[in-house]
Amino acid sequence: MKLVDLKPADGAAKGPYRKGRGAGSGNGKTGGRGHKGQKARAGGGVRIGFEGGQMPLYRRIPKRGFNNKRFAKVYTEVNVSDLNAFENDSVVDVENLINLGLVKKVSDGVAVLGNGELNKKLTVKAAKFTKSAIEKIEAAGGKAEVI
Repeated sequence: MKLVDLKPADGAAKGPYRKGRGAGSGNGKTGGRGHKGQKARAGGGVRIGFEGGQMPLYRRIPKRGFNNKRFAKVYTEVNVSDLNAFENDSVVDVENLINLGLVKKVSDGVAVLGNGELNKKLTVKAAKFTKSAIEKIEAAGGKAEVI
C-alpha cells in the first residue's frame, strides 16, 4: 500500500462548504454575514485590537519597566563539533569561520558552545565560551582565547 492509495472511510469526509450559492444550499443570500454593516461588506471588518473607537486595551495599559531586549548583545553560536572542519594546529577566528561558511553574519561576536566532540588541536578566538566548550578545546590540546 502506498500513501497515494489511502482514502478516508465512507461517509467520513465531507465536501467543501460553499457559502452564498443560493437558497437551496442552506447558506445562500447573505452567506452567513448577516444583514448590512461593516462586517457584511467585501473587504470589511476591523483591524486586530480595534474596540469600536474606544481606546484599545494595548493603549490603555501603562508601559512600565525596563526591557533589555533592545540593548542585549546578540552572539552568533558555533558548536565545538563544527570546528572539526578546520585543519590541525590552525587558528580559528571570526574571519576563518565566515570563509568556511560556518557563520554567515556576526553581530556582537561569536559564542562557542560545547555540543559535540572536538578531535583537533585548535586555537579558538571568540567573544564567549561555555565551560564545556573550554574543557573540550583544552582536552584536545588546543587553546580558547576570549577576544
